[in-house]
Amino acid sequence: MNSVVAALRFFFTHTIDRPELARRLVRTAHARKIPVVLTLAEVKRLLDATTCIKHQAALSVAYGAGLRVGEVSALKVCDIDSKRMLLRIERGKGGRYRNAMLPEGLLVLLRDWWRAGRQQGVLHADGWLFPGQNATLPISTRQLHRVVVQAAEVADITKRVGPHTLRHSFATHLLEDGVDIRVIQALLGHAKLGTTAFYTQVATKTMRAVVSPLDRLALAGPDKKAPSG
Repeated sequence: MNSVVAALRFFFTHTIDRPELARRLVRTAHARKIPVVLTLAEVKRLLDATTCIKHQAALSVAYGAGLRVGEVSALKVCDIDSKRMLLRIERGKGGRYRNAMLPEGLLVLLRDWWRAGRQQGVLHADGWLFPGQNATLPISTRQLHRVVVQAAEVADITKRVGPHTLRHSFATHLLEDGVDIRVIQALLGHAKLGTTAFYTQVATKTMRAVVSPLDRLALAGPDKKAPSG
């Protein structure tokens, strides 16, 4: 619905030059659902359940660097900066550029994929990191979604998952490990801190670390009366 509102606002404001009509259009507010998050064990089972090193590497990038599925698809080989241990994201949300983290374990896996892809003749120094069936085009986001769903079925994961589930899990696991929320915001490429703060609702490890005032009652002894006189 909101996409229709945006299209009509553009039509009235720019196409027919009637901005007063656009002011009557109101966007509807949608309650944001709590994202599905995998445990560390479930993430490992999911990655191990992929059918080839290309798919394992692509999903590992989504989880290990916290990328959106479109960002994974758009990566090129030259976007890997192994000296600075960074991934250059040139087609992020809103067209913004940013750097994402490149863990050592992920770099090892990407190098394995590079060697395998070179042998298959599908990887080139100036080409896509994860080419599709046609090597001149990147793997599609729809294909990556199918890869995640199929791997989840093999791994016996009953949660409703997709590529973005790995990004949600990345952010939540960092938050549970005590990483500063503003650092997580930068890694995810969020424009607003409030978007990142939403993950506090699913960081169960963080919640369990909080001591309830009710539990403190059991630790508190009876109040001692002040001595008279």
